[in-house]
Amino acid sequence: MRAMSQDVLGGPEVLHEVEVERPDPGPSQLLVRVHAAGLNPTDWKHRAEGMFLGNPPFVLGWDVSGVVEAIGTGVTLFKPGDEVFGMLPYPHGVGSHADYVTGPTRAFARKPSRVDHVQAGAVPLAALTAWQALVDTADVRAGQRVLIHAAAGGVGHLAVQIAKARGAHVIGTASAGKHEFLRGLGADELVDYREVDFGAAVSDVDVVLDTIGSDDYRARSLGVLRRGGLLVSILPMGRAELSAAAERAGKRAEVLLVEADHAGMSAVADLVEEGKLRAEIAGTFPLTEAAKAHEQGETGHVTGKLVLEVQ
Repeated sequence: MRAMSQDVLGGPEVLHEVEVERPDPGPSQLLVRVHAAGLNPTDWKHRAEGMFLGNPPFVLGWDVSGVVEAIGTGVTLFKPGDEVFGMLPYPHGVGSHADYVTGPTRAFARKPSRVDHVQAGAVPLAALTAWQALVDTADVRAGQRVLIHAAAGGVGHLAVQIAKARGAHVIGTASAGKHEFLRGLGADELVDYREVDFGAAVSDVDVVLDTIGSDDYRARSLGVLRRGGLLVSILPMGRAELSAAAERAGKRAEVLLVEADHAGMSAVADLVEEGKLRAEIAGTFPLTEAAKAHEQGETGHVTGKLVLEVQ
């Protein structure tokens, strides 16, 4: 089968097509014929720096939508021929940028029938991140004020929709050119971070979703929270310092690393099926043009998600 691999860390040019043996599903695993696989900032960060994966060779990709090709011993949830989507266990379950991939059965859910594989393949990692931050961690409820940074990004634009589905009042930071798009997703207030200090424009917030991770953004985000409010950061650094700063201010902070989660994927699938959650597709690329997708992603100006079309 084909896979996009790399032998060294570096720029997009290190990605190249290889032929490898098709894997077999182990106990409690699925073998999925990949139809589409989303890309996320963590893909290009791992490509360049190794991060959790260390040194290559490795095949990137955690998002996947496709068709079950075979099942391992003990699998009861799915059968060959079923359409599924999911997030491979982060970080070490990586490998969806290939023709086939194996993963734990419960990393997957049934693909919503109302969307195609490109749409489904764009959703998992970003939507699970938003769900686990806003629902599992923050328990966002109707009437709460939720501030989402980089609201037009991969995680951000799905978080806007999830927060609205929970009945929250949603505030987003984004450049002015993306405000109309975000209003269409249901955002109630928008702040042009290039022209306005959100720290001065926003107040009395119950929950902040931090997708930026800089010390400056975190400090200002703590400042807009009401007493007892919660900042959830999806950038895995500075946890101790952030928690200490929040405690001094009479507020709370958590640092989240997304986890593969059947229940979460099923909840996300329900929102997609109900028409309450949809990924904005910023661009699609053939599997073999993964390097071009990485180049576009690294500009930092992508609205929504980039997807590799595999089948």
